[in-house]
Amino acid sequence: MAFFLLFNIYNKIYFMAAGRYSFVIEQGATLNLELQYKDSNGTPINLTDYSGRMQIRPSVTSTTVYITLSSSLDVDGTGLNFSGSNGTTPPTSGSIGVYISAASSSALSFDQAVYDLEIYSGSYVSRILEGQVKLSLNVTR
Repeated sequence: MAFFLLFNIYNKIYFMAAGRYSFVIEQGATLNLELQYKDSNGTPINLTDYSGRMQIRPSVTSTTVYITLSSSLDVDGTGLNFSGSNGTTPPTSGSIGVYISAASSSALSFDQAVYDLEIYSGSYVSRILEGQVKLSLNVTR
């Protein structure tokens, strides 16, 4: 069963500080988060012309990358979907699906890490979310 979370970020798209959110990845299970990116008035940010990227690392300064997610989805669906976690919401809704397949999460091996999520269009880059990630190790294999 997929994990589903609705999370609202109330920031403007330009000149903003990243929101903070920490979460747990269950090793060997599917992670399926849905973020709603909205401005300070609660209006969804149109993500039509944007791409996204997210990395999980041991620390902010580490060169080691545990996993990279992008808006170019992997074959198993792992990545950032600007059509929401169900893949059917229009990019104008501000919905970002963060999906890590069970196979991809099985390959992870860490205790705690950090991440950030950026959106970009051309030379414009905005870090919209950051935080800590805990990996809950799988017992049943």
